[in-house]
Amino acid sequence: MGRYIFIPAILMIVVFFEFKKPISITERIYGVSLVAPRDSVGDQSLMDASSIGAGWVAIIPFGFIGDSTGTVHFNTPRQWWGERTEGIEAVAEMARKQNLKIMLKPHVWVRGQGWPGDYQPSSAEEWSKWETTYRDYILFNAALADRLGIELFCVGTEFRKTATLRPEFWRMLIADVRKVYKGKLTYAANWDNFENIMFWDALDYIGIDAYFPVSEERIPGSESLSAGWEEPVEAMAASFDQWQKPILFTEFGYRSVDYAADGHWKHDYDAMPENMEAQAAAYQGLFDHTWNQPWMAGGFLWKWHMSVPERYRSRLQREYTPQGKPAERVIKEAFASGNR
Repeated sequence: MGRYIFIPAILMIVVFFEFKKPISITERIYGVSLVAPRDSVGDQSLMDASSIGAGWVAIIPFGFIGDSTGTVHFNTPRQWWGERTEGIEAVAEMARKQNLKIMLKPHVWVRGQGWPGDYQPSSAEEWSKWETTYRDYILFNAALADRLGIELFCVGTEFRKTATLRPEFWRMLIADVRKVYKGKLTYAANWDNFENIMFWDALDYIGIDAYFPVSEERIPGSESLSAGWEEPVEAMAASFDQWQKPILFTEFGYRSVDYAADGHWKHDYDAMPENMEAQAAAYQGLFDHTWNQPWMAGGFLWKWHMSVPERYRSRLQREYTPQGKPAERVIKEAFASGNR
């Protein structure tokens, strides 16, 4: 009798482990998120990205919700060149000349709020209008991405409320995108919301905008960062195990100011003093604790300017860009050590 019980038990174990067979991440993505230029730029504007070891760029076509109807407006004459189709086409061509792969990552800006994470339609009519026009916006850009041969497409960015309240809308949207776009797909969840997304199985990557608050120190030290990353790393490992999808940091980055690793929404950063060391240390902590994890597919740092007028250069000294700062060396070393 024991023999006949033992054999099915062995088979169940074999089937379980076959189902949980580890996935292989064959390509790591080392990329930069491009700031859309106001006006057209020259072909040399992406050379700096290649010089730090980036093999990818994220191009961001913005849409806007400008009123209470929920309508998403996009590709309008009033938008910056880099946010419109003509700019996207031109920047994609520049990227190809530099042998860079591309993620097209639509963002929506909400009038009066800015960030779309708190956006939630307030009526059935507004929900309907938002879903219809957002679908139009995404399918337009998905078809554009397919025509341009873009390798990765992001179906949405940080829609914390609509993504959790209407998962079936997102599932239908993803299915529609796959009808017009042949590349890989992801969604960019906010760092505090990726565990609540219930449609990761329909995508190729678990996308996270990885602004985890990991240190309350003015200049984050190694012990503080190690403790701060422990919980996020455990949560991401659990999501990887649950969904069997690689994790991609669709955004990651830090301002070059005091308390850079403490969460940008927790401080009045406009009043913070410049601190290059804090930014570099925060980047180093991220790479030390996530970059070699078995579930890590890479990511896109936030953010990278293609062209900056001279009168604006001083403003960037305290902003996210690592260009020309000590953090750039940290990033270059991490990208170089991870390439395979």
